[in-house]
Amino acid sequence: MKRYNILISGGGTGGHIYPAIAIANEIKLRYPDANFLFVGAKDKMEMEKVPQAGYKIKGLWISGIQRKITFSNLMFPIKFISSLIKASSIVRQFQPDVAIGTGGFASGPTLIMASRNGVPTLIQEQNSFPGITNKLLSKKAHKICVAYNNLERFFSSDKIVKTGNPVRQDLLNIYTKVDEGKQFFKLDKTKKTVLVLGGSLGARKINQLIESNLEFFKKQEVQVIWQCGKFYIDDYKKYSDLEYTQVHQFINRMDLAYAAADFVISRSGASSVSELCIVGKPVIFIPSPNVAEDHQTKNAKAIADNHGAILLPEKEIDTFPIVFETLLKDKGKQENLSENIKELALPSATTNIVNEIEKLLNK
Repeated sequence: MKRYNILISGGGTGGHIYPAIAIANEIKLRYPDANFLFVGAKDKMEMEKVPQAGYKIKGLWISGIQRKITFSNLMFPIKFISSLIKASSIVRQFQPDVAIGTGGFASGPTLIMASRNGVPTLIQEQNSFPGITNKLLSKKAHKICVAYNNLERFFSSDKIVKTGNPVRQDLLNIYTKVDEGKQFFKLDKTKKTVLVLGGSLGARKINQLIESNLEFFKKQEVQVIWQCGKFYIDDYKKYSDLEYTQVHQFINRMDLAYAAADFVISRSGASSVSELCIVGKPVIFIPSPNVAEDHQTKNAKAIADNHGAILLPEKEIDTFPIVFETLLKDKGKQENLSENIKELALPSATTNIVNEIEKLLNK
């Protein structure tokens, strides 16, 4: 059997990194001798998280374009040209059999140069509204794996395959890890626990909400696992000293966090929604309104309309104590939300994506 070289690029946030790692893990199961190389953006979290997952990564000097005039924006053309040159060198040296992009700044130059060198390319679009990078890459991509319907308005319909979003495989059996999770996070097994997720960088509104309701949670005897994000850890780490509350910049063992939680409060980015459908815990989604086409609200609404989650817009965030206390006291509501959200899960997404990659490898 040929020893394949697999080039993967995606990063900037966990929503791009973990799908990339999940895809790599599935390919490795099928082709244990395959060589893997990730390409990320220097100084971004993938440069730490990918090696932790056991894969090599190289960094490009690349960043996104801000919505206002900044020095970083003025440097973008230089960074982009530099990244194209380095990506070209990486492709020539590594000689990949396929190149896979899961979104993020670095995937643009990487897949552009892979395509120019005749390498089959596949992009995985997690959101209902694609980012600029994937819109551009789609012109040359051989396959586009998506998680939502109606993306023909952005991509060529003959390239689209609906697969769902990859999730970490360790989430598929979290119900066998409940005791381990509670022990890992040093929780009182007799009390309920809420897991708060604002994304790898953090969510200001959610953090402010949790800070203002710490006494409320204590009064309800609810323990809080609070992932506040990289940008906010210095502001909120002091609350880890409180009874019932622990604050984390980032949670590496998300499988145990989900297993330990009875409720989840989360943003509704595509990867988070896909994971929470698998996890099947009662969820309150608080979408970020500051994203393209308000796609987080659309993601959350798709679940809430099927009675699988509670959608709480930021403009109604003051009603949170009533919403949460009502859910806390209604076991039937909890069970219904769990059952309904699990019905929306696409647990075979990673397998389906790698099936498409295999087709490109075997052309």
